[in-house]
Amino acid sequence: MKKILTLFCVVGVFLLTACSVGSHTVNSGIADEGYVCFVSTNEHTITVDIDGTTYQTQTVKQKRSWQKRRDIKSTAKGMITVTPGQHTVKVFDNGQEVYSKKLFISATETKVVNL
Repeated sequence: MKKILTLFCVVGVFLLTACSVGSHTVNSGIADEGYVCFVSTNEHTITVDIDGTTYQTQTVKQKRSWQKRRDIKSTAKGMITVTPGQHTVKVFDNGQEVYSKKLFISATETKVVNL
């Protein structure tokens, strides 16, 4: 009886280890890009210079109920994608410089600039 019980245990262990599907590795990470968005009291076209590269984009109209932690990504029309790091950002409206600042943008961060 002990021999049969031992045999069943050994066979059970082999069956359980044989059912393994192997090991799988899943790699995920954050995208190596950040975003800059411009908010103003009304929607209009602006010219943005980021580190010497010029972009034509639209501002996003600031709403009365606008909250700082709102997901601006889903509503922003004029999102500019940049690499993470420090960038010199200048904004021109009708040829006149209205904003100039060095910004540090982290990976997947959306920096909202109020004009």
